[in-house]
Amino acid sequence: MTAGIYASRLGLKAFLITRDFGGQVAKKAVDIKNYPGFKKISGLELVQKMKEHLRVQDVEIMIDEVAKIKKKGKEFLVRTASKKEFGSKTLILATGADPRPLEVPGEKEFLGKGVSYCAVCDGPLFKGKVVAVIGGGNAGFETAIFLKNIAQKIYILESGTEPRAFAANQKIAKKGGRAEIITNAVLKEIRGDKFVNAVIYEDKKTGKEKELKVEGVFVEIGHQPATAYAKDLVDFNERDEIKVEFETCQTKTPGLFAAGDLNTGPFKQIVTAAGEGAKAALAAYNFIQKKARQ
Repeated sequence: MTAGIYASRLGLKAFLITRDFGGQVAKKAVDIKNYPGFKKISGLELVQKMKEHLRVQDVEIMIDEVAKIKKKGKEFLVRTASKKEFGSKTLILATGADPRPLEVPGEKEFLGKGVSYCAVCDGPLFKGKVVAVIGGGNAGFETAIFLKNIAQKIYILESGTEPRAFAANQKIAKKGGRAEIITNAVLKEIRGDKFVNAVIYEDKKTGKEKELKVEGVFVEIGHQPATAYAKDLVDFNERDEIKVEFETCQTKTPGLFAAGDLNTGPFKQIVTAAGEGAKAALAAYNFIQKKARQ
């Protein structure tokens, strides 16, 4: 959305293709307190404000999903899931990342039956229940914070020796005593009947497997970039993130930019993603201007 706003303000003919608005911000960000200009705002509210800003710009918007991009001569060709095709002088990829699965027995079987990747979406279904949050990073603790006023008990399982979340998030999650942190815990299995009723994890200190009786499992072990459509035009790191030159978000293909959580940047924050959207649009403008002078 930021790239679209900047592209329009720069006088470019901007065309935005998206399957939805908001991404992780809408689905996972409950109380945002570090986005400049807002002391506190929910993810849904912030997305709505950005969306309203975008819609008053001269940007054409299509609700669809990109299936493939390729370079043909001086143009990029974009093919969508609905089999429509469009040409462009430059492209900005900003498709973010999808939740990374646990890849353990029971995960797929109980998806929607106790297993969730979105506390904002599904949290209210677990009112008064005991749940487990898998992952001790900021996303895991933010999920636990959201669930504090819903669930009866929250177990946070972290595979490392200590949580990786910011100290402030840990302090908020611990307040009230509903959240219990279990470190050195590697999830092995999700069990249940019709719905989840337990998780099995290995205690790395003892090597023994232990069982926790829970009615819900929220997976927060990170995200994997949604980048398969671009594989022939970019280079990836070992996590399938797109390599870019960070001053401009330029990929290895001239005129192709990648902004936000799908690139190799270490800081996956709303404000940095928005900043990169702005940088990418400015760089695309400069790229077009330079080509026009040649």
